[in-house]
Amino acid sequence: MAVTNFVPDIWSAQIQVALRKKQVAANLVNRNYEGEIRRMGDSVKITSIDDVTIGSYTAHTDIDWEAIDDSTRTLTINQAKYFAIQLDDIEKAQAVDGGAALNQAIDNATYQLRDAADTFLLAAMNTAVQGGANDLGTVPIHTTAKNLYDTFVDLAVTLDVDNVPEEGRFAVVSPSLHGRLLKLDTFITPGDQAAPAARLNGFIGSIAGLDIYKSNNMPAVTDVNATGGLAIAGHMVATTYAEQIVSVEAMRLQNVFAYGVRGLHVYGAAVTRPTAIAVAEFDATA
Repeated sequence: MAVTNFVPDIWSAQIQVALRKKQVAANLVNRNYEGEIRRMGDSVKITSIDDVTIGSYTAHTDIDWEAIDDSTRTLTINQAKYFAIQLDDIEKAQAVDGGAALNQAIDNATYQLRDAADTFLLAAMNTAVQGGANDLGTVPIHTTAKNLYDTFVDLAVTLDVDNVPEEGRFAVVSPSLHGRLLKLDTFITPGDQAAPAARLNGFIGSIAGLDIYKSNNMPAVTDVNATGGLAIAGHMVATTYAEQIVSVEAMRLQNVFAYGVRGLHVYGAAVTRPTAIAVAEFDATA
């Protein structure tokens, strides 16, 4: 859509930037294989070694030799998103700073690409464990707030059982669920050292060893009764992610007097250790 509302008026040099959601998921994954992937359709076979069997030895008896077993997962670059924007010469001439609008548009487009990837990553984490052993199902939290806190403990215990490293664990929740956590006396009481910071800026630190993050990009719940949303707990060893900005090109467009800029972002993810993720949904019906 052309910005005809600005013609023939003068554009302001001050551009109002769109409000942005905080990106979370891209910082909660590993990028171990990113250097091996470059373009849409590329893939990497990730090999892991299965556990070695430990036997009991008896003197003067033969031991059993075990072949090394491995399993393979594939990380495929199967997502490709682009932007393509143009700025007409007439519109550019109306601007106090002709490049400001185009620069802000490019910056916004770059953010939108990253935001789409963030949504994709959180969905991949959730899908990998839905319906499995690490899916804790739907927990009612409208009857007692204690259920909410206890569920984060249960998520942490689930990771304990699966030998997930304790350092670097996280849990991602929606802003509404984050708000419920802030109201929990079970978690933050007036005497706690963390209480002033929570009241001041909403920072709640961690629960049961899970660093809490909030995101507006949380996946949709699978249970219609889960009105309180869901929580995704895990560790960065669970998900491997690779991305590449293939190109950003500026050019003069044909058939119009305008500058054009386009960019292509390709990426993919694989949950290679689903046991390092656990999820729960919450019924918050009043």
